[in-house]
Amino acid sequence: MQVENYGWAGHAPGSSDYLNPAVLELALFASGKVVLDAGCGNGELAGFLASNGFEVTGVDADAEGIAIAKQRFPTSEFEVATFDSAVNFGPENGFDIAVSTEVVEHLYSPHQLARYCFDALRPGGSLIMSTPYHGYLKNLALAVLGRWARHLSPNWHGGHIKFWDRASLTTLLDEAGFVVTGFRGVGRVPYLWKSMILIAQKPD
Repeated sequence: MQVENYGWAGHAPGSSDYLNPAVLELALFASGKVVLDAGCGNGELAGFLASNGFEVTGVDADAEGIAIAKQRFPTSEFEVATFDSAVNFGPENGFDIAVSTEVVEHLYSPHQLARYCFDALRPGGSLIMSTPYHGYLKNLALAVLGRWARHLSPNWHGGHIKFWDRASLTTLLDEAGFVVTGFRGVGRVPYLWKSMILIAQKPD
């Protein structure tokens, strides 16, 4: 299934400044160096991880984003793929780590992303997944300040269609077979975080 061009360009996404260092730190604590970036966009995170010693394959449904990634980061592998397809590349026994940053909130069928990452990982492999954070205090602040319409950005082409809190994202990963092992809020101040990261493991 081909998707409409998301509008990727050669510059880093706005989330890269606060997310990429956190993802790198978590990846360094995981076991292994072979990484799948699921929903890699223009390859910014894949290239960042590769520059820090990881062997990265990036996948995205947006062919134009993949073309930009291949041009910007020629030492990494990039594939056009959708999350409803089988993982037919990478190590025979699976990737050590799967990362997916700011992707799940854009998907009509987020369970496909969770299962795709599960199937791509070797037994014992790690998942690092981020999405914009929604918790009680942040939601309350948005309501009090009258910022919900701006926050939801309904006119954003390719924008957010799912809004996650820690519990709902944990349920998504649990149902895919993962064991969630950690949580981190990133960006801004505690409980008003821009994003959250869940860390999970595929059972041995």
